[in-house]
Amino acid sequence: MNRLAKAGLAVGGAVAAVGTLRRILEPRPRYAPWEKPPYGEFPNRVLVLGGGFGGYTAAQTICDLTRNRDDVGVMVISRENFFTFWPMVPGVIGSNVDIGNIAQALRRPLIRAGASFRRAELRDIDFENRRVTADGREFPYDHLVLALGGQPNFFGIPGVEEHSLTMRGLGDALRIRDRVIERFEETTLAHGKIPESALTFVVIGGGATGVEVASEIHALVHEALAPDYPNIDPNRVRIVLLEAGPDILAELDPALRRAARTELFARRIEVMTRVRAQEVTPDRVVLADGQEIHTENVIWTAGNRPNAKLKDLDLPLTRRDGVIADEYLRVPDRPNVWAIGDSAAIPHEDEEIVPPTAQAAVQEGHAVARNVLRAIDGTGELERFEYRPLGQLVELGGFAVNEVMGVRFSGLLASLFWRATYLFKLESPQNRAQVAADWLLGVFFRPAVTQIRDLIEEGGREPDEARSTETAETDGRQGARVGSEGQPR
Repeated sequence: MNRLAKAGLAVGGAVAAVGTLRRILEPRPRYAPWEKPPYGEFPNRVLVLGGGFGGYTAAQTICDLTRNRDDVGVMVISRENFFTFWPMVPGVIGSNVDIGNIAQALRRPLIRAGASFRRAELRDIDFENRRVTADGREFPYDHLVLALGGQPNFFGIPGVEEHSLTMRGLGDALRIRDRVIERFEETTLAHGKIPESALTFVVIGGGATGVEVASEIHALVHEALAPDYPNIDPNRVRIVLLEAGPDILAELDPALRRAARTELFARRIEVMTRVRAQEVTPDRVVLADGQEIHTENVIWTAGNRPNAKLKDLDLPLTRRDGVIADEYLRVPDRPNVWAIGDSAAIPHEDEEIVPPTAQAAVQEGHAVARNVLRAIDGTGELERFEYRPLGQLVELGGFAVNEVMGVRFSGLLASLFWRATYLFKLESPQNRAQVAADWLLGVFFRPAVTQIRDLIEEGGREPDEARSTETAETDGRQGARVGSEGQPR
């Protein structure tokens, strides 16, 4: 009995210790649900449309700055109750990380910060009466922050939208992975007698997303699938990376570009530059110089544009449909309306606009939060927004090319730096632990992959449907940036 009693005390003590540690790592919300006033009862209501890097940062910053105040209420409306941690999305293709670990929850951290959250689809904005309509309900505001994000830009190229996979979210990463697996299943069923076009994968766009997608397809084929399909020579798989410009990763230093190209060449990934896709058909990509690449698998990563929903909202837009914003992030002729992120055209140096990256979105989120509060308080001049790029990180699976505050380095050390940086930038401690476990297990075991997309669709449930992101800031990217704020949107 004494032994049983001691064992019970030990177990009880361990449970109590774990509970204490959990409360330290994940404290209770600043307001209990019954203590927090409803959003509509605050004298100053700030409504944020979009839960991506920009919208989430703006809401969190306002809550942090008003922690000891009871006159400012914040609400976030987003189509999804998570935002995608974009730096790690390509890793889903190679099964290096689990999809659930990079879908950052919105509701819990926002409520913990003191904000309200509603998952709803934006329908209309009444600027005169300061009301937003979403899913049939009206939400009042005193200040409105637009962070609606972007969507793929196909530049009017025939067949791209109909015959290519995009890379705009977690669902798209799953589709790409499942397409590769499906081709291997078809090859096995046909005893290897399938056209080479079925095993040719063409990635259009030589920015960070395109380079990482091509690298992850290679990792999926050679590290994950090769042991499971011993009758298929993985070298039969052809991966082609197309870039219309003179080189891939245009934002990086030339030495880093060369290092990346050398690594891609070592992996037998073909890089074609100074060539544009003129048309995409079900079985080929027709290039502007007359060449044709026979393929049934095209992944489009070459363009990004503001959300199409903006056209329906009576907003001043640029020729490219971005919301016009001034240097203080205000929308002209729309009192108390602010715009950030992919949806905004914010002036930058040399008559350019701020690039559509998550690094910029996070900086804009912090700045707009401070300006909204200055406008509410009526004290001091508004802060002029100045974008300050911090650097760029691009990971190719065990190899990375990084530029951080002017310091350039590549290789395995750069890859470890990439992982440490983004692991730290994950919002949830639980997600950090799970991603770290994924990476640790990947050192000792080959990733096991299964094709689950069809099963999900048959059940009628899509975790991240590729659809119009009318209130979610979908985090696409043109080039990688330092930290979560350094990741392009």
